[in-house]
Amino acid sequence: MSSCVTSRFGRLKEKRRASMFDWEDLRYFVAFSQEESLAKAARQLKVDHATVARRIASLEQALELKLVDRRPRAYVLTTDGERIAERGKRMQAESFAVERMSIAGQEVVSGEVVISAPPSMASSVIAPHLGKLRVQHPAVHVRLIADTRNVSLIRREADIAVRLSRPTEADLVARKIAVIPFALYASPDYLASHVAEDYEFIGYDDSMDGTVQQTWLDAQANSRPVVFRSNSLDVQVSAARAGVGVAALPYFLGDWDESLSLVESTGEALTREVWLSIHNDLRHAPAIRSVMQFIASCFPGDG
Repeated sequence: MSSCVTSRFGRLKEKRRASMFDWEDLRYFVAFSQEESLAKAARQLKVDHATVARRIASLEQALELKLVDRRPRAYVLTTDGERIAERGKRMQAESFAVERMSIAGQEVVSGEVVISAPPSMASSVIAPHLGKLRVQHPAVHVRLIADTRNVSLIRREADIAVRLSRPTEADLVARKIAVIPFALYASPDYLASHVAEDYEFIGYDDSMDGTVQQTWLDAQANSRPVVFRSNSLDVQVSAARAGVGVAALPYFLGDWDESLSLVESTGEALTREVWLSIHNDLRHAPAIRSVMQFIASCFPGDG
């Protein structure tokens, strides 16, 4: 091979090495493509939006492709960006599958298990019993995420999800572990100073419109005013304790609180099913199975 050809071949190899992209840049770009917002992608990745923008620019430079149109108020995927995003999502899905295979292949009860659960359930039902899990399985480390949204088990945002409805996503395995009754509660002082016709109510904010709980509360109020709203059940409990009005609460917040009294409701009682869900690839992993059994044991009775 002549020295001229060798030189050109060497420069081509150098160019290829220089153009190899950073896998982290691709991960940030995929997160942006899924969220369609720098701010939302930043929250998912737990960084600031400037870092997401910098990572996208770095990937564009490495690939020598324009992936987003930078408009005054938003980034919009280009045609090339859409193609790269789809490839990136498939690559990410495969990497998650490898992670799940490694967890499922373990033969000992150890490692980190990430649980996602509604905030009030995480703090009032699951967290108080974590000491028992530590005694039974000291090599298992739990990360408990209190979140109102349904996290993605496909993208491994959690290993186990505790939900108030049966999941419908493909590749997930679900098990019903409990049925939670709801009822109306208020402070004794509030009830002593109000007649039923003048009750005022505590409900969810607009983010929870259409939920089973809010629909039931609206029916109970029956044209009586909702005077306070919050997306947090724990905040609603505090408001009920303070005498703001009547709240619809699950038993583990209402019955277990000595500062609240049961209020008679009308019509059909409200109950919600509690479901545990995991990815099918993880159902035989010893640590996952042990933590699922522990979560189920936190709820009295048989689901």
